[in-house]
Amino acid sequence: MELKPLQSNLSKNLRDQGYDLINGPVRNYKILQLWLKKAGNPAELYYDSLAHAFVSDVVIDIQLNSALKVTSRSKNEYKFNIGMSLLEPLLSTFGLNNLELETLITSGTKISVAYEGSESKEVSIGNVEDYMHTADYLHPNPSLFYHANKDRMMLISGILLAKNLVINIDTDFLVSPELISKIDKKANGKLNTFKKNDRSLKMVSEGNVLFPIAVKANRLHFDKGHFVKSNLVTDTRSFF
Repeated sequence: MELKPLQSNLSKNLRDQGYDLINGPVRNYKILQLWLKKAGNPAELYYDSLAHAFVSDVVIDIQLNSALKVTSRSKNEYKFNIGMSLLEPLLSTFGLNNLELETLITSGTKISVAYEGSESKEVSIGNVEDYMHTADYLHPNPSLFYHANKDRMMLISGILLAKNLVINIDTDFLVSPELISKIDKKANGKLNTFKKNDRSLKMVSEGNVLFPIAVKANRLHFDKGHFVKSNLVTDTRSFF
């Protein structure tokens, strides 16, 4: 189920660029991965690289997209209980699944989620299509042939990464130093907690490495095993 924000500045901005925000704990997305999406089932990783399934003389160029960056000014805001439901799988990405934040902050008004320190990697679809139009299967592969003709394969053509997760929680009670101390103890240095005002907390992850926060995907279409075209996928309900 997709948890819809009150304000979707972050999701909307990314969607306008062809990207979908990742809400769940799965963060193993990489550029040029092939994912398999069967009707009615979640997507599953099929090949860790396009080159593990198809071979071509065309070279695919992975580029940094300097125009696509996110900051904490662009965020999604959620009602309190919806936001708390979203945070549990999100925090598990940082090894904070034992934080049990809902037992420490039991009520409030809203929660916002944002990211800082981002960069994006992309491949041009023209480059990918040139590769695929000249490609053969890496080896005889009836399973790949079958899934290709069912148009079940999707290629990760872009990935947005960030260093820091930024969470703001507006409570309906007075925030005490004891509460901040409890959160800091459970976070074990992976999350820095600040008191914004008497009823508001700000949490920032200790960013050491970049992690995926959004992906761009293209569905690959085939006819009798031969590549025909691709189209951009921007629907989290059907893929992510």
